[in-house]
Amino acid sequence: MYRYVAFDVETPNRYNNRMSAIGISVVENGAVTDAFFSYVNPQARFDTFNTRLTGIDERTVAGAPAFPELWEKIEPLMSSGILVAHNAVFDMGVLKRCLLDYGIAWKSSAKYCCTVQIGRRLLPGMSHSLNVMCDYYGIALDHHQAASDSHACAEILLRYLQNGADEKTFIRTYRF
Repeated sequence: MYRYVAFDVETPNRYNNRMSAIGISVVENGAVTDAFFSYVNPQARFDTFNTRLTGIDERTVAGAPAFPELWEKIEPLMSSGILVAHNAVFDMGVLKRCLLDYGIAWKSSAKYCCTVQIGRRLLPGMSHSLNVMCDYYGIALDHHQAASDSHACAEILLRYLQNGADEKTFIRTYRF
């Protein structure tokens, strides 16, 4: 089994080029073995929609690190395994845009998988939204909270693997 780094980001506005929070849950040897959470000062304005969805606003992130400072801390963790997200196109895209906007060089590509895409193949004919999958598998969820969402993503991945999913067939390459 590979080492997976499940992550989820929350964003402050519709541009999806900054983070206001990130949650990370590490999966190895069939279990969640590590977790990390931080608010992120996006150095950008908050849209009312995003604040209502996540509960995060300017006051919440006032003392939080900006992305470049946080990246120094989380880059070793993010580089330590295959990235996983629920609707990975969104989270990987936000990560890519943050790196680009701040002029941070990382690697040119990263291996990743998407629990939505895996679920669509393994469990066709049902909704694969995070809250529906958590209900289906009995996973606790405080939706749109990055720590909870990343943990739920990790647990969903584990359920898929425990039910015989061939992990190699779901791994893709994302270009940064």
